[in-house]
Amino acid sequence: MIMYMCEDEEIPCIAITNRHLVERNYLEQIKRVMKQNPESLILREKDLSAKEYEELAEQVTAMGEKYGIPVFLHFYVDVAKGLGVPNIHVPFWILQKMTREEKKFFQQIGVSVHSVQEAKEAQKLGASRLIAGHIFETSCKPGLPSRGLDFLNSVCENVTIPVYAIGGITHKNARECILAGAKGVCMMSKFMKIGNFINKDVHNPPLFTDTNSTTLK
Repeated sequence: MIMYMCEDEEIPCIAITNRHLVERNYLEQIKRVMKQNPESLILREKDLSAKEYEELAEQVTAMGEKYGIPVFLHFYVDVAKGLGVPNIHVPFWILQKMTREEKKFFQQIGVSVHSVQEAKEAQKLGASRLIAGHIFETSCKPGLPSRGLDFLNSVCENVTIPVYAIGGITHKNARECILAGAKGVCMMSKFMKIGNFINKDVHNPPLFTDTNSTTLK
């Protein structure tokens, strides 16, 4: 599953949710996002209680099955297990605390990393894929220096599992992430704010004109 980002190239793109950025009905926005055909979607709403998150996750995972988009639950390992969702994304510190049995439950475990050492350790601990950032300057981390493409390249060179770049990603710099070794990129605000259905076979530069972006924990 591919998100078109460049004039002549397809780049895998992970959609990350944030309901606080959505201006319409949240589930309607998730539907619009899934119609963009992202590689996968991370349901990142960790300010919800576990019960609230579970109720939302049931609806979003059902939509993922309908549209053929893999949904990764985020942070709430027990909720994912309870719902039988085989994909989870967690901060590095949660991966460190997960038991062997918990890890065995999941088909895919995504992990956010912010150093080469974390990346190497996450792979040893059973991560299936990594999200590394933040790569470029982003408005959600004002005053915090970006880690840059050299950092991304170092992460990619020190692990054998897929790495996705996050933070300040635009259609102008996405290819630089691929050239640095990343399998793909991640977007939040651009998915949460998109207003129109875009056919997956149509190039859509406007989706990537907003320079605001995010990092993931």
